[in-house]
Amino acid sequence: MYEPHDRILRDRLQTGFLGLIAFALLMFMLVQARFLLISLAIAIILFSLTSDAIWGISTRLKVPNWLATTLALFGIALGVLWISTTIVAQVNEVVVTAITYAERAQASLPALTERLGPEAQDRIMTFIGGFNITGWIRSLAGQASGLLSGSVLVILFVGFMFAERFWFSTKIERLVRDPVLARQVEDIISSIMHRVNRYLIVKTAISAVTAALVWSIFKLAGLELAGSVALLTFVLNFIPTVGSIIATVITILLAFVLTGDMTLTWIVGFACIAAQFIIGNVIDPMLLGQTLRMSSLGIMLSLSFWGAIWGIAGMFLAVPIMAAVMIVCAHIPWLRPVAVMLSREGLPDDGSDDEHKGRRRAA
Repeated sequence: MYEPHDRILRDRLQTGFLGLIAFALLMFMLVQARFLLISLAIAIILFSLTSDAIWGISTRLKVPNWLATTLALFGIALGVLWISTTIVAQVNEVVVTAITYAERAQASLPALTERLGPEAQDRIMTFIGGFNITGWIRSLAGQASGLLSGSVLVILFVGFMFAERFWFSTKIERLVRDPVLARQVEDIISSIMHRVNRYLIVKTAISAVTAALVWSIFKLAGLELAGSVALLTFVLNFIPTVGSIIATVITILLAFVLTGDMTLTWIVGFACIAAQFIIGNVIDPMLLGQTLRMSSLGIMLSLSFWGAIWGIAGMFLAVPIMAAVMIVCAHIPWLRPVAVMLSREGLPDDGSDDEHKGRRRAA
């Protein structure tokens, strides 16, 4: 009498355990192969951005497709290598300067903490004394040096993607064995690429403006490392909310380390906070509000998850990955509740407008 019910319960438990095992294996693979997967994710983003650029060059300038592809690949290689070497050089400069001014900063710390009272001052000094800032900065420099090897891998991935991009549609159609479904898959991929591209372009412009303001503030204050701080601000601003906070804190600390003057530090800090606040709360939402209509809580959860899995690189990729997941889930009926939870207003964006643009482009 209870046998069918027991069988159903047993099947559900078995499915649940298999799901947990699959999830654990997936997490293990994401952690163990993170260097390869991060390089692949960055290569996909660069390929997506460059595909739009190639299409624009080919159609507007009447340049042959093969020539535009070759120029784009050379541009990607030079750009990736230049960015990697620039980041490594700036990090090394920060390391050398920070170590040089470490003694000055340590001597100025009592002036910074004297208003907190003797007990709090002793605790702060004890904590800072046990924190090996020099070792942490050196390890950061070592991690930055790993960008060069990752850059070479990214360039190789992008090159192979360009070599096989003409066969993508054929592979998708033969994989799903249904022309209508294959067209739908291509529309979803096109929507993801268009939406992520637009987000990255707008975010790059916003980050560049913020970095230029921080550079101007440091130059007007007569401080060193203006270029390094501006580059750091530009990179960290790609991490929503958290990145701008970290960049501002680092900027204020560096201003104090370089000057030891509390008055100048507060002036520089207030100017940087004002710039970040205006851009982050006025300009950023105005330009990005219609680009990615995603939940703020969902973005923070995505930052936490991918930051725990892939570290800082995962935090940079968290928003593009979340945008892709939301669009895919919006097209699959049984996953649509996930897209609803990830959306800002409970209205998940399935990228339908982008699909129509992609069809017009193909025509």
